Amino acid sequence: MQEISKGANVSLTALSEDAGAVVVSLGWTSATGAGDADVSVLLLDENGKIRSENDFYFYNNPAAADGSVQLLGKTPTANGDEDRISVDLTAVPEDVARIVVAASQYGGARFGDLDDLRMTVADRSGEPLVGYSIEDAGVETAFVFGELYRRGEDWKFRAVGQGYETGLAGLATDFGIDVDEGAEEPPACTATPAEGAEPKTAAVAAVAVAAVAVAPEKGAPSAVVAVAAAEQVSATVPAQTRGRATRTTKKKVTLPKVAKKSLAENDSWRTARLFPVPSLKSDKEREVRATSVLLSVMAQVPELGRRLTAGFGAPAGRMQTFTEVPLPHGDTPKRPDGVIRVERAGKLWTALVETKTHGNPLKDEQVQQYMDIAARRGYEAVITLSNDVALDGSPVVDVKIDGRRKHKVSLWHLSWAEVAHQAQMLIRHEGVGNAAHAWLLQELLEYLQHENSGCHGFQNMGPAWVPVRKGIEDETISPDDVRAVDVVESWERLIRQVCLRLGGELGQKALPVQRTRQGGDPRARRVAAAAALCADGRLSAELRIDGTSSVIAVTADLRTGKVRTCVDVPAPEGSYPLATAKRLLRVLAEAPADLHVQSLVEGENGPRGTLERLRPEPGDLLPKDGAAPTGFRLSLIKGMGNTRGNTESGFIRGVDDAVDRFYQGVVAHLGAVEARGGRRG
Repeated sequence: MQEISKGANVSLTALSEDAGAVVVSLGWTSATGAGDADVSVLLLDENGKIRSENDFYFYNNPAAADGSVQLLGKTPTANGDEDRISVDLTAVPEDVARIVVAASQYGGARFGDLDDLRMTVADRSGEPLVGYSIEDAGVETAFVFGELYRRGEDWKFRAVGQGYETGLAGLATDFGIDVDEGAEEPPACTATPAEGAEPKTAAVAAVAVAAVAVAPEKGAPSAVVAVAAAEQVSATVPAQTRGRATRTTKKKVTLPKVAKKSLAENDSWRTARLFPVPSLKSDKEREVRATSVLLSVMAQVPELGRRLTAGFGAPAGRMQTFTEVPLPHGDTPKRPDGVIRVERAGKLWTALVETKTHGNPLKDEQVQQYMDIAARRGYEAVITLSNDVALDGSPVVDVKIDGRRKHKVSLWHLSWAEVAHQAQMLIRHEGVGNAAHAWLLQELLEYLQHENSGCHGFQNMGPAWVPVRKGIEDETISPDDVRAVDVVESWERLIRQVCLRLGGELGQKALPVQRTRQGGDPRARRVAAAAALCADGRLSAELRIDGTSSVIAVTADLRTGKVRTCVDVPAPEGSYPLATAKRLLRVLAEAPADLHVQSLVEGENGPRGTLERLRPEPGDLLPKDGAAPTGFRLSLIKGMGNTRGNTESGFIRGVDDAVDRFYQGVVAHLGAVEARGGRRG
């Protein structure tokens, strides 16, 4: 990793061939362990200003709709915290010239009170590229750590280290955010926080109410203005409240991975569950129960509610949820499955929810009716929730948007797999506010994973699956068969769900790898993949786990009925080939005996064999002509299931099991080899 000083810059593409997406980390330590700060990201144009308030990302607006920016949250360190931000540079709009990464403190805290202020930038694989340490922090309450900026087709990083004594409000003003400075203290109508709300949230709400009171002609301030102005009234918040404002991830509650010893007399006894499911018989029962269970937990566990709605534009405020709400629509009232209402600074954000379970498809006509109702009643969004997985951030139903309406309604989709993923991330890895919230999330997860809940995620490869698979097996399918595109789209949904499940288990972000630029046409990509499917009978994908350099390739061969999972491991530079082969086999001591290991020589395939055969003779991996291997390819082959239908018990479960077995049995053991081998080329 290259260390640079304040004011210096460096080209990211010169440091890595895999810098199309980066992970930015801001870290600090505190002698007391109580120091904390909030990160923020601003997208700026050529003039150094934000294009709109949507270009400001912070804890209430953590993710961009196009996937270019996502705040990943805090990770505890030995004496402090590290805040990580994912930036997909290939998805950043063309009119964005700079990406500023900053942090701010509140409640009278100063950056001089923190130690080891540091910013690092890692490439897509997690390999650290460049680091910068701030050593001159003093009375500043906000800091611009660094920025990413364009130079032609390349992106560069500059270490900035600019501090602000005026806090986030001063920083925001510099970049074109309009901060209302008219109120010095909150009026009598200042909103009070809901029970359990963070004190800082109360301060932000107070500023928002004050801003409306002193500048009614401007209307309700945006979340951006409220956050930026929060520091203007920090002195008006009672001292005892300011004392509680410090947040640290060390106080978060997670559930132990190992279950407590059971007091049951035998294994047939079932643990009492808060959300029982064995009695569910009809699809309607499943939908009503699943909607009520999820919405109630979202309202009671703020971390989950915010996590599931932040990407849809909802603020972090007091949430209430409702089910089976009758709403007027023509002669017959309509009953959406749920309604979400979030209050922040006296302003409401609302959404209708339409739920499907057990693989039942969403109906275009029904969702269209809810979009029309939402537009007439001033709702901000319609959220569809089903086993299906959305791709490219697009809805899974087709609706018509009436452009003549002044009030715009957004249509979003959420899969049950995403809900389970977020619940697992919170209770196993990131933590929630208290033990009761952790227990509620565990009960929700138990419900979602029960075989009778109908909330198992993507389960159906679609009506084109069986005829396309049969046509490939019989070699009768036409290269331009349009049904193959539908199969490719279903394959992408399946891979996305595999990433969600694997990421939830590991506590790391797992994402499909797109070799083409993200701005490319998804339809054209799928048409090309469909033509390849018809030609060779294979579906292929790659996925990467955050924090590792390994890319897992998954290939489903419909002609042989096999799923192949593989990963390439680079050979350490300057090492002896035989020593490298022996070290690799030692690292894979616990790997499955049927693992295939193949040496790679300048991109060509070299000798290969199963782990069982190679263990006593590591030298068999080396080419006979004495050429040194550049790396090794590790592969597992598994049957994809004999079921010819659409059920999860066949193909879908086979792919999911293959990836899980490969990661747990092979990839998880490769850390030592990767550390010696360096960055993957």
